[in-house]
Amino acid sequence: MAGPDQGSRRRGGHASILAPGDDGRVSHPVRPRNDPGQYDDLAASWWDPRGRFAMLHWIAEARSRLVPAATREGSLLLDLACGGGLLAPHLAGRGHRHVGLDLSPTALPLARSHGVTAVRGDVLHLPFADEVADVVVAGEVLEHVTEPLALLAEACRVLRPGGTLVLDTIAATAWGRFSAVTVGERLPAGPPKRLHDPALFVDRCALVAAAARCGVRLELSGLRPSALDYLGWLAGKRPAVRMLTIRSTAGLFQAHGVKEAV
Repeated sequence: MAGPDQGSRRRGGHASILAPGDDGRVSHPVRPRNDPGQYDDLAASWWDPRGRFAMLHWIAEARSRLVPAATREGSLLLDLACGGGLLAPHLAGRGHRHVGLDLSPTALPLARSHGVTAVRGDVLHLPFADEVADVVVAGEVLEHVTEPLALLAEACRVLRPGGTLVLDTIAATAWGRFSAVTVGERLPAGPPKRLHDPALFVDRCALVAAAARCGVRLELSGLRPSALDYLGWLAGKRPAVRMLTIRSTAGLFQAHGVKEAV
């Protein structure tokens, strides 16, 4: 996933959209919380459905449900902090050109190998022109940056009027901290230890207000894994776990909205 500490740069072939001018058996270094180097340490796990990023696969499928089909030829979907490209298989048939952005040098080749046009760059300084995207997706990244509202503003900047913004992240609540860190880091398929810093979890009210200032009225809903599916997955009888939509947004939650015409 992309982080805020490196600059963006242009890549060839994208001139039309760029702005002018503890994997159990492998020993990894102990990193501080929210160190993006963890994604590089665990790069071999990106496409392992039973690996350390298993839940990211499940969340990617849930995220894809909020992505509308293309309504015009040449529709562009920007996937911010695309990681290894886990959203790609769930977008088949939607009609979008899937462009992903991430900082991780190990994740980008994996995203490309799954059909994503992958660009290296910083989510806080997107190398894309204003109002170029029909859909902007920022999954599991707001809780990894120190300026989530700046990321939101950039996402809205590159989104066309009438375009769709799709987000998912973790709420800055006691339940968010407990479910994602205290318990989550100890569960099979939960986030790797120290992947999250709960101090960076997201204020939902601030997020909704900031999006409204950018012309996007967000609708929020919560997500949780199906308990029955999870038990089946643990037993090796299910390949994946459905993420269920719930009313409570106090933990993992999604947000989506359409950018109004000015």
